Amino acid sequence: MKPLIVLAAAGSLLIGAAPPDDEVKVGGSQRGRSAGVVLEHSKITISGDTKNGRTDGYQMRSPCWYEPDANAEEMFKRKSDARNNLGWAQKDEEGFLEFVEQFKEKLGQPGMWWTPSYNSGDPKGAACWAGLEQFVFVPPGETPPSGVTIQELAEIARAALTVPEGKVQLNPAAKSYVNLPTFVWLEGIGDTTRSVTATLPGVMSATVTATLRDIKIDAGTGSDRAEVREDGCGTSGRPYARGADFTCGVRYLRASIDQPREVYELTVTSVWQVAVTGADIQFDPIQVEASADVPVGEVQSNVRP
Repeated sequence: MKPLIVLAAAGSLLIGAAPPDDEVKVGGSQRGRSAGVVLEHSKITISGDTKNGRTDGYQMRSPCWYEPDANAEEMFKRKSDARNNLGWAQKDEEGFLEFVEQFKEKLGQPGMWWTPSYNSGDPKGAACWAGLEQFVFVPPGETPPSGVTIQELAEIARAALTVPEGKVQLNPAAKSYVNLPTFVWLEGIGDTTRSVTATLPGVMSATVTATLRDIKIDAGTGSDRAEVREDGCGTSGRPYARGADFTCGVRYLRASIDQPREVYELTVTSVWQVAVTGADIQFDPIQVEASADVPVGEVQSNVRP
């Protein structure tokens, strides 16, 4: 039986709403983490660099999916136990028995019941989850449409991954001057490699790793007013050192007196290349911006005969 047929058949077996315990149980929650991933009704675990940084707003292609839950015997035992659904069983015994019948019919058959999960960190997650069947019986070795794969695990890890923002440092720090080299670098980056692993226990896992490769400098104005040098920036810029060559930073050619707030808003973008371990999956680089105001003045001089 093909997965699409399994999904349709399972959908026709669903009677009424899920019992109250199904509506309140949440597994694998990532609440409280700085990442924008909150797994609901999920067995997937997330570990790694999900804190002490920021995400770039990456969203999964689909914020809901099916996960394998239990075999026919385990699911029947769980759903037919009236003690766990006492209120419903007493109030609507006929409806409860009708609901349980779909699980009884699968007893003795090889396969797994799959149930839906979602990322409530995505604003579309709950609505996506509500559009899925609550129980889908799947034969061995098959994955239903919207069933979790290594791709979904990689996307969960990617969405949970954070990278440090860093703080822009300049020399001169307080104020620069026309034609004076302004050295630029990022401080507080720490480790230049960050990774997150999403695991469906006993089934599969995906690890997404971001590596800081370089930075890009936006002087906050055009080339007619600023000369940008990036060839010698390395991964996070080049701090000022006495006698060092000027290979990473900005040389402003005009004063900032005529700019909004009388400063140039310089932006440094750190570029993190992203790789997935164990799967041929490609993600765009993570780009994180940090800014600093740069007032630029003109050196005044008097010429005497």
